[in-house]
Amino acid sequence: MKDQPLAVVLLSGGMDSCVAAALTRSTHRLAFLHASYGQRTESRELKAFHDIADFYHVQHRLAITLGHLSAIGGSSLTDSSMPVPDADFGSRGIPTSYVPFRNANFLSAAVSWGEVLGASAICVGAVEEDSSGYPDCRAEFFDAFNHVIRTGTKSSGPQVVTPVAGMSKAEIVLRGRALGAPLQVTWSCYRRDDVACGTCDSCARRLRGFQLAGFDDPIPYVHKPVFAAQ
Repeated sequence: MKDQPLAVVLLSGGMDSCVAAALTRSTHRLAFLHASYGQRTESRELKAFHDIADFYHVQHRLAITLGHLSAIGGSSLTDSSMPVPDADFGSRGIPTSYVPFRNANFLSAAVSWGEVLGASAICVGAVEEDSSGYPDCRAEFFDAFNHVIRTGTKSSGPQVVTPVAGMSKAEIVLRGRALGAPLQVTWSCYRRDDVACGTCDSCARRLRGFQLAGFDDPIPYVHKPVFAAQ
């Protein structure tokens, strides 16, 4: 393990970044980075971050606060006056849960830490399935950011990798289970930090993924709608 390169994993505490970490640990030593930004469920996401880090015995872990994203506003995740809408799988617009240019802020912090640690990769649990609603989840965005890293860091810096980008949520569930990832301690809900709501976009996509994979989601829900044929 000591001979393996190091990867900084941007770990939100959700299912996608957890499985991305599980995939990356087969080829890299891990350092976990978590960013709180004034989102509604920041304390619960931070707990999930530490629970996943404990599960994988990750010693290099860093939790930072990017409070300016909350001060800037413009998202239902950070502005309590904006309701978090129920999931709408048919929508092609950018949802109110989009936090303006959030991933660029996350990546900038990860690259800074990665340079200090000598990391070769920045691992992000972005999923292309979500990219129609979140422009900073698209492959083009990460390709462009890698160009920025190469031109703006010493020794070309670590490069961004997205190991679950091409997977569906069901495939992420199946891969996570096969790898023994601790999906039971992850948290995805946009609204609540005690029991997941089950109807926000993040809950619905997660639940549909578990249902299509043929497994029950192990975390608690207030409502557990059926989004896919059983």
